[in-house]
Amino acid sequence: MNILVIDAQGGGIGKQLVAAIKEKIAGAVVTAVGTNSTATAAMLKAGADYAATGENAVVVGCRKADFIVGPIGIVIADALFGEITPRMAQAVGQSSAKRILIPISHCDNIVVGVADLSISALIQNAVQAIQSCAGK
Repeated sequence: MNILVIDAQGGGIGKQLVAAIKEKIAGAVVTAVGTNSTATAAMLKAGADYAATGENAVVVGCRKADFIVGPIGIVIADALFGEITPRMAQAVGQSSAKRILIPISHCDNIVVGVADLSISALIQNAVQAIQSCAGK
């Protein structure tokens, strides 16, 4: 199972996702792609099997993934303080992979109708969604 984790800024959400996925899903191959080197380094440190940085890494990674996981901003052009390019958002949105999106309200994108959960709880929900979709 190939899981692509995408994150921006400091990579805090991605770091938690990578650690939780590696802990809970045996055999998962996790590729971490950061929009910047700080995010990539954080996810690599958390145990990602592979890591890369930048727009083309997102585009290529989306073609090879079974699951794409990250904050909801990864499908919104110019989100995450402008770090998500239109090409990145398009690659995520058009990928044949299942997308597991963390509902984070920031950068002028407000997600309504979602319970106010801690980041830790959202990460656990994301891992459970992957397990459910993968039939584990």
